[in-house]
Amino acid sequence: MRARSWHGMELSRRTSGARFGTFEVSFDSGEMRRAGLRIRVQQQPLRLLEILLEHPGEVVTREQLRNRLWANESFGDFDQAVNIAIGKLRSALGDSADNPRYIETLPKRGYRFIAEVSLIECDGQAGEFAARARESTAQKSASIDLNLATLTAHQLPAWTDVPKGRWWTARPITFAAMLGLGLSIVAVLVALYWIHRPSGIRSLAVLPLENFSGDASQDYFADGMTDELITDLAQIRALRVVSRTSVMMYKGARKPLPEIARELNVDAVVEGSVLRSGDQVRITAQLIQVPADKHLWADSYQGSIRDTLAVQNRVARAIAEEIRIEVTPREQAALKSAKTIDPQAYEAYLKGRYFWNKRTGDGLKKAVEYFNQAIARDPNYAAAYSGLADTYALLGDWEYAVMTPKEAMPRALSAARRALELDDSLGEAHASLAFCLEGFNWDFAAADKEFQRAIDLNPGYATAHHWYAWHLSLMGRNNEAIAEMKKAENLDPVSPVVNADLAELLLIAQLPDESMQQSRRTIEMNPGFAFAHNQLAQAYIQKRMFGEAIEELQEAIKLAGNNPIFVANLARAYAGSNRKAEAAELLNGLKKRSAPSAPLFAEIAMVYVALGDKVQAMEWLEKGYEERFNPGVLERPCFDALRADPHFQDLARRIGLPVKDENSNAASAR
Repeated sequence: MRARSWHGMELSRRTSGARFGTFEVSFDSGEMRRAGLRIRVQQQPLRLLEILLEHPGEVVTREQLRNRLWANESFGDFDQAVNIAIGKLRSALGDSADNPRYIETLPKRGYRFIAEVSLIECDGQAGEFAARARESTAQKSASIDLNLATLTAHQLPAWTDVPKGRWWTARPITFAAMLGLGLSIVAVLVALYWIHRPSGIRSLAVLPLENFSGDASQDYFADGMTDELITDLAQIRALRVVSRTSVMMYKGARKPLPEIARELNVDAVVEGSVLRSGDQVRITAQLIQVPADKHLWADSYQGSIRDTLAVQNRVARAIAEEIRIEVTPREQAALKSAKTIDPQAYEAYLKGRYFWNKRTGDGLKKAVEYFNQAIARDPNYAAAYSGLADTYALLGDWEYAVMTPKEAMPRALSAARRALELDDSLGEAHASLAFCLEGFNWDFAAADKEFQRAIDLNPGYATAHHWYAWHLSLMGRNNEAIAEMKKAENLDPVSPVVNADLAELLLIAQLPDESMQQSRRTIEMNPGFAFAHNQLAQAYIQKRMFGEAIEELQEAIKLAGNNPIFVANLARAYAGSNRKAEAAELLNGLKKRSAPSAPLFAEIAMVYVALGDKVQAMEWLEKGYEERFNPGVLERPCFDALRADPHFQDLARRIGLPVKDENSNAASAR
């Protein structure tokens, strides 16, 4: 069989299908298969493919496509219809517009099929496609569907019926029966293994689903579908699912899949699209094993927005079944449970998560608005309360300082507890509650239980591992803290925050060289991430490399403005290099900036430590205590010089922290 181009009339009379790569298309049955396995493709994209296959290597204009596919239809946006059909077809083929293997786009002209094409001729081979498909299906089930009568025909006689000493000759059928039964058992075992063979997939990344609505303002909806699918799959303990932060780095990127998989260290990727039209949603997804670029599964699921959660669950279950991962009964139940939801409440929730994930002060304020809208629409919406808890927790954290801890944390606590009253199975809500119990209530035992519960419910939730690592550090369990942060890094490998925080934990454990190496890796991944430069600078200060620290902190301030923590560390570096006048100038600036709405007690105290004024440092830490600041700041090496001070140890006891001397961190890390 040779590859050649042909005309549409000739194709319809003399061919039943076509082959290209590992794909086969049947024009008679309207099916497409890859390596014998059927791939579901909607009618319109498949008809479009047939037209392209009629003219391999030739340009098919958009006008030609319209005349063939939509000649009798009247609608407003033909270009969008073509784009969607091409997108679905590429999704089914695992093709890329930027690096096409099959369909090439010629801007403002049309499309060209560029792979080698072979015909399946009607003469003598018209039924080849269907026959091979039937054979593929039959081979998988024939050995399993052994009926009881067949096995009974080969049953062995009772051993009591066999004369002693001559069992091999007593009944000539006995040995044959044994052989037949043995072969039947082997056949069953082989078939079972073939069907249930391990896929070798133990880790995967759900790449950002593409928004096929043609409306950029709907990006939040596609991102929300990506988040939900990640959350569903991350509940499977035996599967490592890369977290949202890392996969969103690839939104809009057109890197080859093997390269993405290598960077994320995964065995497979899920990619696909979301099309929303009115109150209908269609999710198309495909599972690709890498680096072999082997398409394992592709399908499309449709439903109303009210049933979107059920549609997402179906996608997650299909992926879990395809990769043959071990799923516990509880995880199976979680994947099957899906509630109908008010469409407007769900839309507001997705917008809340969209802005929460921006991790900016303004984004967090908008997130509060949308989560409250979702709750107003559905007062029993547990996920919306969980989102609200996460948002208030960050609003009151020192990094954003939009609200004081006294304002934000009680609201976060209330929202988290309400979420768990409505649905105790939400791992994210348990993590939010733990964050508040620790950072504001200073109830470390209760926080520990909530963190462990969060991880037990959702082992793939990177944020729970991330926050739990800080809890372990606060308890002086540095080795465990580093191990837990590495779990978060494994789930969220290119997250700049997780990587920078791992560097900080290494520094807290008195491992400055390892901390520097980690910070440099983080900067290499994301040179514009200011906190990584700040973290590297802290390691330089610990190593008394003050000149290098000053350079890094100046770069951090250049990237992110006069963040108080960067300014405080720069003052420390100046103090260490005997530039005390410049350090004092920065200290005065911090005092002027400190306000009830954004207190800078810890930042001011750490500069006083660097200047050798322990009395003033303790006064400012006491002010922080009165305002219930996050006690995690006391773990930083900048306060090592105070650890033996009785006043500092008394402060730690009142908060409920284990009392350590200046050598405790180093001892616990060994």
